[in-house]
Amino acid sequence: MSTIQPVIVTADQDRLLGFYTKLFGAKEIFRIPAEGPAFYLGLRIGDTDLGLVAETNPGSRGTPRLLLSIDVDDVDEALGRVTALGGSVRSGPNDMPWGQRVAHIQDPDGNPVNLTQPIPAQ
Repeated sequence: MSTIQPVIVTADQDRLLGFYTKLFGAKEIFRIPAEGPAFYLGLRIGDTDLGLVAETNPGSRGTPRLLLSIDVDDVDEALGRVTALGGSVRSGPNDMPWGQRVAHIQDPDGNPVNLTQPIPAQ
């Protein structure tokens, strides 16, 4: 898993999956949910991960369709430093069913960033 992962939000996940698979040899390495239509597809291209998120209405030109997902040691600790560094908190932190603790923030320029941390298995 990459520490920093670009994630593309798309209304046509199958089209982008075909594009990245055929052009760059992307391999599917992760899928949520495991069966049926995917909300999230994790792809690997070379040594880098790329995420594709299915969103029926990904927004207009003013809405970001690309975000960074950054794996951190402690989501709660990192989240506590966001506003002091000029960013803003959009939501979270939340424990997700796929085994990550996630918080949604914006950097000082307003770019969306997901802070992620694996949840230890119990």
